[in-house]
Amino acid sequence: MADVVAVFLFIGVIAYAVLGGADFGAGLWDLIAGGARRGRAPRHLIDSSLAPVWEANHTWLIYCLVVLWSGFPTAFSAMTTTLYIPLLLALLGIVLRGAGFAFRKATISTPEQRLYGAAFALSSVLTPYCFGAIAGGLASGRVPTAGNGDAVSSWVNPTSVLGGVLAVLACGYLAATYLTVEALRRAPTLYRYFRDRALAAGAVTGAVSIAGIFVLQADAPRLFAHLTGRALPLVVLAAVGGVLGLAMLGAHRTFGVRALAAGTVALVVAGWGVAQYPYLLGTHLTLTASAAPDATLAVVVGVACVAAVLIVPSLLLLFRLSGRGSVGVGDRSL
Repeated sequence: MADVVAVFLFIGVIAYAVLGGADFGAGLWDLIAGGARRGRAPRHLIDSSLAPVWEANHTWLIYCLVVLWSGFPTAFSAMTTTLYIPLLLALLGIVLRGAGFAFRKATISTPEQRLYGAAFALSSVLTPYCFGAIAGGLASGRVPTAGNGDAVSSWVNPTSVLGGVLAVLACGYLAATYLTVEALRRAPTLYRYFRDRALAAGAVTGAVSIAGIFVLQADAPRLFAHLTGRALPLVVLAAVGGVLGLAMLGAHRTFGVRALAAGTVALVVAGWGVAQYPYLLGTHLTLTASAAPDATLAVVVGVACVAAVLIVPSLLLLFRLSGRGSVGVGDRSL
């Protein structure tokens, strides 16, 4: 039963990485789009693409937190009493990001728009970095079972830095790929702009991933051993998907490229999960040892199934309408 709940939890992690990650990555490109005049067109495309869906994607984060604290309370307590700094920074980033995105569209004066835009963009980088650093701290075994571990070294270490940087880069790659396809429909003049950024982000992500092999070998040997062992097929598929996605973008082929980019990131996250199994905290707390009683786990599974039936179709409908341009914010199509 603990394994079943863990699968439900990791489905939420993958969904948030793919869907929420694209939203965070859009903030990265907003940050480096340039001044008010030069960055106006790409920022307008980012706003119009994000506006209908960006809040909905946080549903997966809430889902993950609820499943984690209900299904694995021991691990949840250990994480929150050790990794509270990056967790608070990530949550602060989510709040500031939402406020910046909303108020930037509502203000008139340029200085205020720049202030809110900076809050949105910087938070879009800070939040995924913190989530990646948290994953690195968990994977490298720096969160003790009893909690109250070192509040700094648990997320400021080589594996956490690697995880944070890869999270930001992967989000940037996802967002640039999605926006490349969106540009064909909404703003064809921006197609090359975002395609070039998707190619650059994908190449840099691949280079950092290769360099990260040596980091994990030295700092997280168990994770490295399983990534190059039982999780190797997923890692290889992710690498093939990344190369194929870049090849398609380079050849100006956009059909299916968004699904391929999402699948690549999903395979990377799934590879991490397979490599870490059966431990929830590094190398010392298993899923079974940290799980709630079976009666609680059964309720968690039941609620997750009901939530899937109620929420997933709504999200799919939202994404379908958004992709058709039938959903807008601040215009008559809403």
